[in-house]
Amino acid sequence: MKNVSITPTKQPIIPSIKKETIKRLLKKGERIDGRSLDSYRSINILLNPIPKAEGSALVKIGNTMVMTGVKLEIGTPYSDRPNEGILQVHAEFVPLASPTFEPGPPDEDAIEVARVIDRSLREPRAIKLEDLVLIPGKKVWLIFNDLYLLDYDGNVVDAGMLSTILALNMAKIPYVNITSEENITIDRSTRIKPLPLNLNVVTVTIGIFEEDLIVDPCLEEELVLDSKITFAIDEYNRIVGLQRTGMKGIKTALFEKAMELALSKGRELHELLRKVLNNPENYIKRNLVIEF
Repeated sequence: MKNVSITPTKQPIIPSIKKETIKRLLKKGERIDGRSLDSYRSINILLNPIPKAEGSALVKIGNTMVMTGVKLEIGTPYSDRPNEGILQVHAEFVPLASPTFEPGPPDEDAIEVARVIDRSLREPRAIKLEDLVLIPGKKVWLIFNDLYLLDYDGNVVDAGMLSTILALNMAKIPYVNITSEENITIDRSTRIKPLPLNLNVVTVTIGIFEEDLIVDPCLEEELVLDSKITFAIDEYNRIVGLQRTGMKGIKTALFEKAMELALSKGRELHELLRKVLNNPENYIKRNLVIEF
């Protein structure tokens, strides 16, 4: 289980009167959008919106919308892991998603989201990278997991993790013809088998305000929180990763309470994941095409 350093974040500004309203509501056990403290916003899912990708998914949690595309290429393995494929997770915060986002290379916040998702997959070995070897020590599949934040209203990690794990489940490996190390061709018109996965992972983000815990904080709530904890939870209800944001310390009892709450919500997200993966046809719009 990994715990990474606290990272300051760039946030939009809301009026002081609204901040005080949010704080007053939280102290009463209420939220600005009417949810209970332990409830997620509505979650909407669209599978394979990007036909040119090997797999893709769009997830909307409340007004936060994230799209993930998975692309496979052939490359050289890392020298210290010659018999494993390679996973690379990238995140981009599209400028249209928020007035605070600017064009250019991914900023610190986008990089941090990508790292949390990457570790949430890598630490429990969610992908069977050893099954992605084409020529041992020479050629392997490279998985590019590209995440795009399209609309920003808080809790990017949970939406990004859910869209990532769905896109990976949707991904199919293209047919490849190997005649020699130098002569390898990919036929993307024929996708022959699913990406080899060991297990599914979701994340649950818990906001902390004084002694209260809130699930899935929206952006306005994030601006008044003392801190946030994101738990990565696998399908066996094990915590496989941990990320904390914020400068205030957390009491042991409150942390343990947050952990139990995260495990409970993790079970709910995995139930949703199973529902979607067992009935993917219900989450695909045939007439929707997004260029990638």
